[in-house]
Amino acid sequence: MNLFPGIAKCAGAFLAIGLLAACATLTAPVQPDAGWPTPQARACVDWFAQLDAVTDSAGVRDGSAYRVPGFAYLRLDRFLASFRDEVATRREAFDAWAERLLQLDAQARAVELRNLPQQFLPLAGVASKPAAQAQTQRCAQLLAGAVLDSAAARVLLAQRARVPDDYADWKRGLGLYPLTRIPFFKGVEKWQQEAAQQVQQRGGAEAEATPLLKYAPASAPLAAERVTALVAQIKKDALGIPQPSAQEQALLLAAYAPLFEIETSAAYDRFGALFWRNEQGSVNTNGRGNASAPQVDLARPQVYQRLAYTRYQDQTLLQLVYSVWFPERPRSAALDLLSGTLDSVVLRVTLNARGAPLLVDSIHACGCYHMFFATPGVTPRPAPQARMEWAFVAATLPALSAGQRVLVRLASRSHYVVGLQADRAEAGGPRTPYTLADDDALRALPVSDGFPGSTRSAFWPSGIVPGTERGERIVFWPMGIDSPGAMRQWGRQPTAFVGRRHFDDADLLELRFELKAP
Repeated sequence: MNLFPGIAKCAGAFLAIGLLAACATLTAPVQPDAGWPTPQARACVDWFAQLDAVTDSAGVRDGSAYRVPGFAYLRLDRFLASFRDEVATRREAFDAWAERLLQLDAQARAVELRNLPQQFLPLAGVASKPAAQAQTQRCAQLLAGAVLDSAAARVLLAQRARVPDDYADWKRGLGLYPLTRIPFFKGVEKWQQEAAQQVQQRGGAEAEATPLLKYAPASAPLAAERVTALVAQIKKDALGIPQPSAQEQALLLAAYAPLFEIETSAAYDRFGALFWRNEQGSVNTNGRGNASAPQVDLARPQVYQRLAYTRYQDQTLLQLVYSVWFPERPRSAALDLLSGTLDSVVLRVTLNARGAPLLVDSIHACGCYHMFFATPGVTPRPAPQARMEWAFVAATLPALSAGQRVLVRLASRSHYVVGLQADRAEAGGPRTPYTLADDDALRALPVSDGFPGSTRSAFWPSGIVPGTERGERIVFWPMGIDSPGAMRQWGRQPTAFVGRRHFDDADLLELRFELKAP
């Protein structure tokens, strides 16, 4: 394994030989007490070292999940990290947990290999991407089997299963965060007041001056009884995590696909599928590449979808996540710090155990503008301290039945959510159908005029979409977020300037809301 990046980080932080050695130990592959048992295992350690070096050199590292130090074949997200203490004493639960970490790494490795330019092959004598993928899967299973039977290795894995947050303490220190957070929070409060007023005034009204374009999923809604039965039949693993089949997942995501009403002034208010043009160039080794951003195909209205989870006490609840991508957020004035290339709105529906919506929340893909829409099934909890972004409930919703879709109203230009309500079955007028696509497709987008079959991620290894930087980063950096306002990948979306909060925090709902008994 290439140790130089890890060593450099430790050297810069501590400038001590002893701590350099500790850092090298952290990044070195964990091995059984008796050493690697076979030449095949030792060869697999070398394979991952070379694969990681080439992946980083080509700039195709996928940053959505955290690579567990010392376990080259395991990756972790915030949801799975929340189980680290519970699995320590239950072998069956640990094995189910480790299998999910293996799957996360396998998914990321498949994306990285798919995006790897052909000139980086052959690699260690492996000439093709399918062969490299097969070799990676074999080695992951072999090393996991060799290491994770060890009680000491299991303890070490649980200790290291902590996903770093996306806040830089050094920026907050340099920016005098304890002082600067006060005026920043006043700005947050002002936006919340304005947003609540917009939702109240425009949520259910037709646009007066701006044309209102309406979009609906191409799939028909499902009856409440069918959705309830569908959720009830989903199996759970040893961790209590629902495991819907591919068909069950597709049905559930289609059932709750939202309807949109978008105030439309120009092409920047239309959404579509993302793709790359070949002339937009490639990403360099530091993950910062050039300033180009993916393009939006407005001829193909498309909503990206994913299944996610949250935890509430001893329950794991299903979440359905949908995102739309616009070509830009246009300028509203000569100096507009919020404008820039690409804009995306993300909507998430959290279901109760019977498959009915409990809570809807939304952000822009930058992590900005986090707002909640609560049903009678949840009660907001107070913030633990003053002057922190906690849970902005923009409006309340009536009780929603299983399978009931929501209707989302977006403003022109800013694409702010200015209304959210249960779908009005009686609402008339034509609706443009949109298709649903897997959100993970953004990790390997087609290059329209490149080498046949070539792909490129929409994201840098940092999780930021290239070319989407906003002027606000010049002002907001003291809050500790890298490039505030830039579009971000799932799993890399901090949602608070004041405080610490991520869109995928496993305890986001549990800390902020109390679920009422059904």
